[in-house]
Amino acid sequence: MKQFLSFVKKELYHILRDKRTLFILLGLPVTQILIFGFALTNEVKNAKIAVLDHSKDASSISLTTQIEASRYFDIVRDLHSQGDIDKAFKEGVIKMVMVLPQNFGQDLQHFNKAQVQVIADASDPNVATTLTNYATAIIMDYQDRITQERKLPYAINTELRMLYNPQLKGAYTFVPGVMALVLMLVCTMMTAITIVREKESGTMEIMLVSPMRPIMIIAAKAVPYLLLSMVNIASILLLSIFVLDVPLRGSLALLVFGSILFTLTCLSLGLLISSATNSQQTAMFISLVGLFLPTMMLSGFMFPIENMPLPLQIVSNAVPAKWFYKIVSSVMIKGLGIKAIWKETLILTGMMLLLLTLAIKKFKIRLA
Repeated sequence: MKQFLSFVKKELYHILRDKRTLFILLGLPVTQILIFGFALTNEVKNAKIAVLDHSKDASSISLTTQIEASRYFDIVRDLHSQGDIDKAFKEGVIKMVMVLPQNFGQDLQHFNKAQVQVIADASDPNVATTLTNYATAIIMDYQDRITQERKLPYAINTELRMLYNPQLKGAYTFVPGVMALVLMLVCTMMTAITIVREKESGTMEIMLVSPMRPIMIIAAKAVPYLLLSMVNIASILLLSIFVLDVPLRGSLALLVFGSILFTLTCLSLGLLISSATNSQQTAMFISLVGLFLPTMMLSGFMFPIENMPLPLQIVSNAVPAKWFYKIVSSVMIKGLGIKAIWKETLILTGMMLLLLTLAIKKFKIRLA
């Protein structure tokens, strides 16, 4: 028994001396509880919405004020015509529009009933359902409040309309997200081990003495994976359209261009990891663990980024999958063009050039 306790004591000392193991054992659970408990939540707060008030009377203004006073909505647009609704949704700023018809207050006073239309962007069906439920509950609360002040009951009918995805299919959200996740992991992981494998197998010396410049060696490493990734993109799109019934409402050429740009960004990131590490195990660990969780949590297809604390929102901007998810969702589900995704395209281009430049600079032409 004494020998057994001595071995336990020895192992305990080993663990306490290894700070990385200690962090994984003690720090990781605490970090995950804090992140999942406070930062990552499906609850929608401060959603940006617009109001189209045709009535502009005391009742419609009172209802709008009650909507704005809640912590769930932030009214950022005051629309003036029905044509502004489609334009506002295409800009991608708002998630929902509340339309109050003409004579809203008079209908309540004279007929004891009125109608409100709520239009939601259902390209993300979970967020759209949550927002319409919040809006319906606030409208019902307003109805109950004004009914208590009168002898006759009031009835406000809420008409719901789901834009882009009226059937609320979950595949409309998961297809863009899975495309981003698969391409990110496959492209980055495969290229992350390509250069470091040459170092471990001892064949890097042969490549370094060849007349090819470092940039050509890196390009030669990336091209086969780019071709294989294009096969992956085609497979995912064909399965999404013909098996999952997800529509392609926008330009196919624009979607393919965005996918290739994202693939090049991932390949550049993989080459950077491969140039900066010295073992396949380390490269695989960084590309798998270091990219899988940020892509899942901070790309926006599982948890709304708008609800996260400001530091996580800032960090999410460095995740390429976030911008690609917006491109696929805008082009494929909403049918938007280059005017709607030029910012995301420009950011991905900048990321790709930065990562590729760093990969070339990190590529060592002399072995240690």
